[in-house]
Amino acid sequence: MPVFDYDPPERFVAGALGQPGARVFFLQARAEGRLTTVALEKLQVAALAGRLDELLDEVLRLSGGTAQVPALAPADLADDAPLDVPVAEDFRVGTMALAWDAEKSQVVIEAQEVVDEEDVEGPDPAVLRVRISAGAARAFTQRALQIVAAGRPPCPLCGQPLDAAGHVCVRLNGYRGGEAAS
Repeated sequence: MPVFDYDPPERFVAGALGQPGARVFFLQARAEGRLTTVALEKLQVAALAGRLDELLDEVLRLSGGTAQVPALAPADLADDAPLDVPVAEDFRVGTMALAWDAEKSQVVIEAQEVVDEEDVEGPDPAVLRVRISAGAARAFTQRALQIVAAGRPPCPLCGQPLDAAGHVCVRLNGYRGGEAAS
């Protein structure tokens, strides 16, 4: 099982390539001349960002406000740069896990390669393991949520993504918006 371990990375970001509606999402970790890029679904990026914020909020709450966890992403940790090139997928993410290392005051993020359930005798799945500060986790979350939100705009009636090829809104019961009834 290859383990891509970054403790801490020089950079850890979520990113996307492609046009809205056909984007591919990635996590990237970089340190000491190494670059690991893993592919995942948009919903996985959103879930990771949401769970990271929840984890940090809980650590802050349980500590009574004494933990060194910023409430917001520190401005100096913001990373709006594009993904590092080459964007070469090392593996596709199946499951993810989060943990708080109280001893080091770090968030531990693990992304495990998707496994074929029929291949029980195959090699162990690859894992990307990243340890980052609470501030870096808040900055990661802020960027990840911006990337997820940068997709197709939602329909003002039903909330589903609008598609350049057309959108049949379920709230209009099959009628196209703007058409006069005859």
